[in-house]
Amino acid sequence: MGNEPSPVISVIIPTYNGAKYIDALLNKLHDQTLPPDEIIIVDSTSNDGTLEAASKSGVKIKMITVKKEEFDHGGTRTMAGIESRGGIIIYLTQDALPYDRNTIKNIVRPFLENTAVGAVYGRQVPYPGASPFAAHSRYFIYPEKSFLRTYEDRHRYRIKTAFLSNAFSAYRRKAMEETGFFKSDLISTEDTYAGARILLAGYILAYASDAVVLHSHNYSALQEFKRYFDIGVFHSREAWIVEKFGGASGEGLSYLKSEFSYLIKTGNIHLIPAFFIRNGMKLIGYRLGRLHSFLPGRLILKLSMHKGWWLNGHF
Repeated sequence: MGNEPSPVISVIIPTYNGAKYIDALLNKLHDQTLPPDEIIIVDSTSNDGTLEAASKSGVKIKMITVKKEEFDHGGTRTMAGIESRGGIIIYLTQDALPYDRNTIKNIVRPFLENTAVGAVYGRQVPYPGASPFAAHSRYFIYPEKSFLRTYEDRHRYRIKTAFLSNAFSAYRRKAMEETGFFKSDLISTEDTYAGARILLAGYILAYASDAVVLHSHNYSALQEFKRYFDIGVFHSREAWIVEKFGGASGEGLSYLKSEFSYLIKTGNIHLIPAFFIRNGMKLIGYRLGRLHSFLPGRLILKLSMHKGWWLNGHF
């Protein structure tokens, strides 16, 4: 425990065809009460003018370009993190927009208050126009109260103990260097992998509810199926995480009860049939993902959200 001087803060933003987001995002970062010392954009050869829009924003940035087919969820983030000079490294997706001028200050604060904190994730609230399913997801996963998690909390929170979000999380550089940053060649969920490693190294994970970004996706039922298929693949291939922390069955039941109640309270009873369809598809997708090694490659390509990952030699 204790206070320490404010470290250098780097913000890393992976982009792909994000021209419609980038100007607002960069200006929001520039206008922070604690602006980052460094902003790095890692662009996967966008063809919509993303880098041109970024360069015209008037905000000083460092640009790194990678080929689209060589983008790796964990490896590309690690490369940019090593390139950065920050003692605190914040990762933002291109569509995660700081909610107010204190977003960066508030996600950095837990590191300054407790030197044992290895990573912090902030709160995500839905964009205006988010579907009831997307809105509930943000409200359920990102509550209004902040908290800390240690490895011992796995007995109560199971795999949720290691939760982080690649849309908006911050990492202590020292903790990342000790644990190897993000693992390369993961289909997705590199944030949970990093969270698990950080907890096992004896660090604390923090949730800062006052560090807020706008971020949500109106996924279709089919997209949810594919997303959960890929999560199942991740849990199958990184089985040690489930073995160390436990599964998510209890959390899943709580989510279902909460979502059902939310639909009723918000006057969306007509979406109850969709509730059953969507959650059934999530469960089937996840189970199939866990069993992907028994499926033919052609079928896997139809079931997965990240087809390029499989085509890069991960069958």
